[in-house]
Amino acid sequence: MEKGSGRLALLLAILAVPILSAQGQNPTESPSEPEAMPILKKMSEYLAQAGRFSVVVRQGFDVAQESGQKIEFGEVRKLTLSRPDHLRIEFEKSNGEKGLVIFDGKEITVYQANENIYASTAKPGTLDEAIKYAVGNLKIRFPLAIMLLSTFPSELESRVVSADYVEKTTITDVPCDHLAGRTAQGVDFQVWVAQGDQPVPRRIVITYMGETGQPQFWADLSDWNFAPDVSDALFAFTPPNGAERIQFLAEVRNVATKAASKNKKGGQK
Repeated sequence: MEKGSGRLALLLAILAVPILSAQGQNPTESPSEPEAMPILKKMSEYLAQAGRFSVVVRQGFDVAQESGQKIEFGEVRKLTLSRPDHLRIEFEKSNGEKGLVIFDGKEITVYQANENIYASTAKPGTLDEAIKYAVGNLKIRFPLAIMLLSTFPSELESRVVSADYVEKTTITDVPCDHLAGRTAQGVDFQVWVAQGDQPVPRRIVITYMGETGQPQFWADLSDWNFAPDVSDALFAFTPPNGAERIQFLAEVRNVATKAASKNKKGGQK
């Protein structure tokens, strides 16, 4: 059981939750250019107020080696969100591993298809509560989780210490405002926000300035759909034949810690 938990933890603990923050590339802003913060605010409010949406995220991230060399790994995710309490994430890593993360308003489930193992834990409540519990308590790390919160605008406002407007660009398939910023945590970001009625992020680049080698995370976001066809069945998980249920590694460690503490207290009597 511990072995299975370790495999699942390895699958999930790829990188820290990225935060939209950072400083720009010394852009030269003229008085006629837009300001960055209002654009970020509009983007965050648009996502936070959406009742449901789906998006495809193609992402890559650096892993620094002991030699100092950085190697990039990739992943494709399809996210489907339906507030207040449903989320489905389908993912495929660059090495071919596939899996699911599902929240149905009652349980959080993570499934790894290649090894046919899954972990599930009860967590009734809202999507915001489930995400914070998954990241904070279960130590599940999944990219861009902050963008799925209904509190995204306030989270962004409290973290970003500076932001600059870089340029208007057509580097994606739609005209975008290219922004750059910085957080107090030493994480730099760039984000390309689509112009028009749907101010969604189309590309994100994050640099972890305080980490060895300053590794980067990037994501291209496409196929945004704010009226996806969703049903309860989409967010239900039925274990495949022969699937092995394991515990989240964080839960295993919590039990072990509590048992050790209890034994220690018992020995002091």
